[in-house]
Amino acid sequence: MTQFDISPKSSSDSAKVPFLHRITAIIASNLTNILRRRRTAIVALFLIVILMPVARFSFFLLVPSGDGKRVEIVELGRGHTLRSVARGLEEQGIVSSARLFTLYARLRGGDARLKAGTYQFHDGMRPATILAKILTGDIYQRLFALPEGYSSHQAAEMLEKRGIFTKAQFLLACRDQGLLRELGIDAQSAEGYLAPGSYNILPGRTEREVVREMIQRQQALLDSGLAALGKAKGLSTKELLTLASMVEKEAVLPAEKPLIAAVFHNRLRLGMRLQSDPTALYGVRAFAGKVSRDDILRPSPYNTYLIPSLPPGPIGNPGKEAIEAVLNHPDAPYLYFVGRGDGSHQFSIDLSSHNDAVHKYLKSPGTASPGGAR
Repeated sequence: MTQFDISPKSSSDSAKVPFLHRITAIIASNLTNILRRRRTAIVALFLIVILMPVARFSFFLLVPSGDGKRVEIVELGRGHTLRSVARGLEEQGIVSSARLFTLYARLRGGDARLKAGTYQFHDGMRPATILAKILTGDIYQRLFALPEGYSSHQAAEMLEKRGIFTKAQFLLACRDQGLLRELGIDAQSAEGYLAPGSYNILPGRTEREVVREMIQRQQALLDSGLAALGKAKGLSTKELLTLASMVEKEAVLPAEKPLIAAVFHNRLRLGMRLQSDPTALYGVRAFAGKVSRDDILRPSPYNTYLIPSLPPGPIGNPGKEAIEAVLNHPDAPYLYFVGRGDGSHQFSIDLSSHNDAVHKYLKSPGTASPGGAR
């Protein structure tokens, strides 16, 4: 007898083969469907995982966090990290996500290029605009320009119109005796000691701080040698600024400032009254080129038609050119000048020539002064 049975299979065994094939095919088909469904789910899950953050990031970049009504002043100090800057922007409602702003800034290579300064943002800005301002140093500026010759009263009115300070509070700061003494100024106000020029008055700054900055800037100019030169010529700082303020008020053309200064020096040397129109209006109204007879007869310690000397202090805040004109005026013989009506002046040596000029250039000599010493 052999080890193996090699006899033909029975008919029952043959019938089992198609059945097994069918079962195997069904199982295989089900497994394939299951795998296909799972693969679709996996792909879908993968797409969700990838696309959702991209969509969120895109939404963050394209849609501002607000409608632009919320405005914030943000101070970025030196050494601030990108993460701390982003966190501050989120806390103030300027961006909707500090994490996404940080990511965006790093993608733009801005991590190490943040520029310190004070910035103004609103919640209607897109992150790209916000980042661009920080990277370019587009700092917030609330500029105020004090024109040469303007008085502290005029400066106060300008500041009030700009909505920066009230007129009363700024003038109060100009008269702050503690501040004036601290800065070495022996005067009743800061008039004349405020440097003309542009100032960036950021929110939170007080009137006192701005007045201090203006005074210190004028003092720096005087300390550059002008005050010392004035002292060598026998002028105190107050006298130098007083004369310069009168020159500044009278002159329209910069080239005439030295000649106007020469007229005032000559009249002072001869003991003549200065008879400067702007002094008659100081404390009354701004000088606009003309004064009336009532103006020049109005009693005032500043009215040089009535007082025989310099006013007790400046009548405005002079710039560098006017101060230098007082110190470096030409040796001209003029004692009088009158406006020609085009910004220039006619200078005269004697009263007769001056009267001729007054009749020539003034339409109504009886109701208006010559616009200068006479």
